[in-house]
Amino acid sequence: MPHEGDRQECLWLAWPTQGYTLGDTAEDAETARRTWAAVANAAAAFEPVRVVVHPRDADVAPRYLDGAIEVFEREIDDAWIRDSGPTFVRGEDGRLGAVTWVFNGWGQQEWATWDLDAQLGPVVAEWAGVERIDSSLVNEGGGIHVDGLGTVLVTETVQLDPGRNPGLSRADVEAELARTIGATTVVWLPRGLTRDSDTYGTRGHVDIVATISSPGRVLLHDQRDAAHPDHAVTAEIRAVLSQARDARGEAFEIVDLPAPTVLKDADGFVDFSYVNHVLVNGAVIACGFDDPHDAEAAAILREAYPGREVVTVNARPLFERGGGVHCITQQQPAV
Repeated sequence: MPHEGDRQECLWLAWPTQGYTLGDTAEDAETARRTWAAVANAAAAFEPVRVVVHPRDADVAPRYLDGAIEVFEREIDDAWIRDSGPTFVRGEDGRLGAVTWVFNGWGQQEWATWDLDAQLGPVVAEWAGVERIDSSLVNEGGGIHVDGLGTVLVTETVQLDPGRNPGLSRADVEAELARTIGATTVVWLPRGLTRDSDTYGTRGHVDIVATISSPGRVLLHDQRDAAHPDHAVTAEIRAVLSQARDARGEAFEIVDLPAPTVLKDADGFVDFSYVNHVLVNGAVIACGFDDPHDAEAAAILREAYPGREVVTVNARPLFERGGGVHCITQQQPAV
């Protein structure tokens, strides 16, 4: 699996179509559509973008999307294509493949529906014209981050979740990650952020807490306020990363990416995170929260990804619905 910063062919998204993602009111739906479109349109300034749209929204989505964006019609349940879509990999000969994980609604959660989304990975692989690599592992793209050299970050609460892979051991998961994405070194983080383990969370996706910005360098969500439960999570994950080694046998440099200053919303402690950005050709599409830490986070991202423009979009509506910018996108590497 190439690093996200490798040259990309395009960026995939899925369009919000129903349920909690779209919202209960016309105003909610408008907010969702404008937010998803803001991410798609920002990325379209740097590379081709493809959006999967339910047929019921075939006339709606183009009103929000940049005219250069390509629309693919397909019945879908939800709009988190990082998780329901495939993970793209590159062979030694340079050809692309697409790993199609088993998707079961983030561990068969009662509020989720996934009959349609469980079939999206193979469909996107076909649209992309790449070889399918089918996996029996229940996994999502938000549950892995790689350095492109064989290192992968995962969390124990996702790949070892009894609702996903009952009975599988670390060794079982590691063997399948080696077969599918070429992982030679798996770094097991103990968990994700606190809110992400609440009712509407993923049970601990890594892409909201830590990412490898370049080989040997990890950006870590840094909750600095001891009143927030993620203060302890940050310390726990930092301790694991400080002892870990990458596929080259080298230690990680840990770069703190501050959490926003806001601690709570109407539902409790938030999981707002600047870690949940996505890389595109020549740019970083970053999360913004209208927060005093937005500027500091953008500066850190600018330094972490030299030569890339940092484009910030309002991510509050995404996090209110359970994810962020990285969660609604999936990069397809260039051949």
